[in-house]
Amino acid sequence: MAYSNKVRSIYQETISGIRDAGIFKQERFIHSPQAADIVVEFPSGSPLKKVINMCANNYLGLSSHPDVVKAAHEGLDSRGYGMSSVRFICGTQDIHRELERKISEFLGTEETILFPSCMDANAGVFEAVLTKDDVMISDRLVHASLIDGIRLCSAVQDTFKHSDIKHLESKLQLHADKRFKLVITDGVFSMDGDTARLDEMVALCEQYDAMILVDESHSSGFIGKTGRGTHEKYNVMGKIDIITTTFGKALGGASGGCVSGRRELVEMCRQKARPYLFSNTIAPVVVAGVLKVLDILSASTDRRDKLETNTAFWRKGLTEAGFVLREGDTPIVPVMLFNAKLSQDFSRALYDEGIYAIGFFFPVVPQGAARIRTQISAGHEMHHLQKALDAFTKVGRKFDILHKTKQEITDMYGN
Repeated sequence: MAYSNKVRSIYQETISGIRDAGIFKQERFIHSPQAADIVVEFPSGSPLKKVINMCANNYLGLSSHPDVVKAAHEGLDSRGYGMSSVRFICGTQDIHRELERKISEFLGTEETILFPSCMDANAGVFEAVLTKDDVMISDRLVHASLIDGIRLCSAVQDTFKHSDIKHLESKLQLHADKRFKLVITDGVFSMDGDTARLDEMVALCEQYDAMILVDESHSSGFIGKTGRGTHEKYNVMGKIDIITTTFGKALGGASGGCVSGRRELVEMCRQKARPYLFSNTIAPVVVAGVLKVLDILSASTDRRDKLETNTAFWRKGLTEAGFVLREGDTPIVPVMLFNAKLSQDFSRALYDEGIYAIGFFFPVVPQGAARIRTQISAGHEMHHLQKALDAFTKVGRKFDILHKTKQEITDMYGN
């Protein structure tokens, strides 16, 4: 069918509707490395502006660390730019295997397999290890990539209410007849910043003979005493059957991900996971960078400790200023605004004050749960956080939302 004027007009009307609803997503162009201070062009064609970045996944400030950049250059020089192949043909270098071993050691697992991204890992793992005789029981707030992977699998799909352990138990009882039961959760939930109650979940899985998968993308490198993740925080290291995580956030911020866990489950992914079998392997330059990141994290917890201090300062400051926050103790600190247009307007006003933070709204978060999701980094210094706090307070006062309840804000702006 030709791309007719009628077809074009329908799409144009749909896009216009998105704009009119105040939920149009507009990209900003960064003209500098990822860091606490970035240089941004927004809107397109406007003069460049230096701003403080308060919404990156750069939790440990390693995205532009000189040692990581140097290691990446050395990897580029010694192993080339790309592999031009999938792993099982001619896409496996010695450094890929080295990274898999180091990740297993870092996470405390038996084996690891690399994927081009954690989204690919989540897309491939379920289909590789489960069949129609099995059941997947997922927390209702798991990441979109987990949901997509679940949809691709023939196993029975079910959910439990967010962090509701009793509801999870009822679902495990309901599916007692299934061959395998796999409980699925995020470690840190990316939109709200709360953590899964892994100690209680693992106890249930042991009681009901179920496996558990945890996506640690927003926790690997900085959650837990030594940054191993939520399984360290809840003292269940060695008891998680499958961990998926990314190298695109705290672990260097480039790309790539992995499945790590029980040896047999990892091998099933190596034999059957379609994103692994049919996608080029991670570029050598990225592998070299991640290897250096793991060396940095294994040598010291300084960055993880600084991140914890920064997070406490930021959360305390926003609370005292009068914002409505999601409860939690992770570097993800959502400032709740409840209205999509308000989140967009609030973001633009922050940008005018030199602060880069993006509004999140439906369908990224539920209807009526719009927010500015702030994310703290070890790359932030106190002067960054204080300036950002002053700007948030000024903008909050402008929109008259300080010391207001959710109901009062929605009465003013709608949801």
